[in-house]
Amino acid sequence: MGKKMNLGSFDEKELLLTAMKSEVESRDFYSKLAGRVKNFLLKEKLGFLSGEEEKHRTYFDNMYEDKYPSEKLVLPAKSPVPLPQLKITAESVPISELFTQAMGAEMAAHDFYTGLADRLSGEEQVKKTVLYIAAMEMGHYRLLEVERESAEKYEDFDVEWPLTHVGP
Repeated sequence: MGKKMNLGSFDEKELLLTAMKSEVESRDFYSKLAGRVKNFLLKEKLGFLSGEEEKHRTYFDNMYEDKYPSEKLVLPAKSPVPLPQLKITAESVPISELFTQAMGAEMAAHDFYTGLADRLSGEEQVKKTVLYIAAMEMGHYRLLEVERESAEKYEDFDVEWPLTHVGP
């Protein structure tokens, strides 16, 4: 499904900053989306995704501090590696479109992390952890895919069903 991203033209510091920037944007996107939905089960899933992205950010933040202890961590305004940006441009955008956007970002994150694992110097355990995070991003993709399909069914009716997302 996903593929490894070629990151040969970026240095390790740029890659770690990209990882953190991506996780911050994803965390904020899911948090904002959770505030927009009324369905409490979907709100909980989006809160879960936001929390997962924050854990990933913390991991990369710690890795950066270990590798560059004398440098102050400042996230760039724009990611060094071009990855899809997550933005809610208007309240009227259907949630299914936002899920599609998030799926693209999760797939790109998966591909980025599989490429990043190849580029990281140091312990094998660090590479395994980054590959595990890549697998988690693919899990997020699949969760969003299910939610998008459900949203598309009910958006067509232009009705709000309070328990639309009940189920596994």
